[in-house]
Amino acid sequence: MKQDFLKYQAQTTPHPLAMEISHAKGSYIFDSKGKKYLDFVAGVSACSLGHRHPRVVDAIKEQLDTYLHVMVYGEYIQKPAVALSKLLASHLPYPLEKTYLTNSGTEAIEGALKLARRATGRSQIIAANFAYHGNTMGAMSVMGFEERKQAFRPLIPDVNYITFNNEKDLDYITRKTAAVILETIQGGAGFIVPKDEYLKKVKDRCSDMGALLILDEIQPGFGRTGTLFGFQNYGVVPDIVVMGKGMGGGMPIGAFTTSATLMNQLQDHPKLGHITTFGGHPVIASAALATLQELTESDVMAEIRKKEKLFKSLLKHPLIEEIRGIGLMLAILTKNAEITNQIVLKCQNEGLILFWLLFEPKAVRITPPLTISEEEIREGCDIILRILDKIHRQ
Repeated sequence: MKQDFLKYQAQTTPHPLAMEISHAKGSYIFDSKGKKYLDFVAGVSACSLGHRHPRVVDAIKEQLDTYLHVMVYGEYIQKPAVALSKLLASHLPYPLEKTYLTNSGTEAIEGALKLARRATGRSQIIAANFAYHGNTMGAMSVMGFEERKQAFRPLIPDVNYITFNNEKDLDYITRKTAAVILETIQGGAGFIVPKDEYLKKVKDRCSDMGALLILDEIQPGFGRTGTLFGFQNYGVVPDIVVMGKGMGGGMPIGAFTTSATLMNQLQDHPKLGHITTFGGHPVIASAALATLQELTESDVMAEIRKKEKLFKSLLKHPLIEEIRGIGLMLAILTKNAEITNQIVLKCQNEGLILFWLLFEPKAVRITPPLTISEEEIREGCDIILRILDKIHRQ
């Protein structure tokens, strides 16, 4: 299987981890040899309720017996997509009420950027240094990391960059600006949280200049920070919110939500302003609806900050310089990239799945299922500390 994987399926790096998966359940993944791994990554924040959550699986099975794809997005009334959009609106602050469902977070970013230009009649987009919003051409155009973009230029023009949390840079937002796009919490940069009401100040500047604020909630969204969306921790309401990853409970989906006034501008002049064949797919929408229902009807989110405190209390070691992030969107910062590499690889050998971040080589990602138990947190942290002790002795 490994030979076929390497020969026939495209890889994204020269050295993939290449673990052959047998099955997964709850907080654990099992390989083809029967070895059990505690998952502290959750599909890079995508498996919000763990692996094969019963409510999500039941919703998928029920929809499979009803109908699959029937028509391109936005033409037929399909109950799962309508119910999901309505429930989202009930948990989002006004005027965020109308949702466009897509196949991924990256596709939702594309739609949000198009909508901002369409609505304002302006072209300039302002993004953040070390931002990551996806890898399609539009999303890559607002990526704040030139090393990853250089080979694919020319990209979309008229994109400028500011530094996250730097208030002086807000002067770059002018009446030429269509939108400012920011991650609520910078992910690839190292789980950097906004400080000193930074997001509110960005929104105020956007409002003064007639620009839109797009907040990328693809990773912080759907309970990962202890609130349904990360921006709800910071007293700000974006003009457009983009979501994905954990939204589907392990199934591929994305969306962007805004006011009806803004969203309706994609209907006409031109018609079909943004289109997708499979966006809002009934099986995927059913999984996302079940995920949202579970998050909002259970105590999962209420336990997140307690679990954050447990992680931070346990993970104390001379090789750990700091732990960034909030909720279950955490990153261990070590003294150097070599230590980080050893932690990720050696922990996998010991039955714990960790991963890297895109632009911060010293960071170890900790984004477990939101349903992870305190016992499982202790189990995983014990493995990390044992590996750190070995590295320290060496």
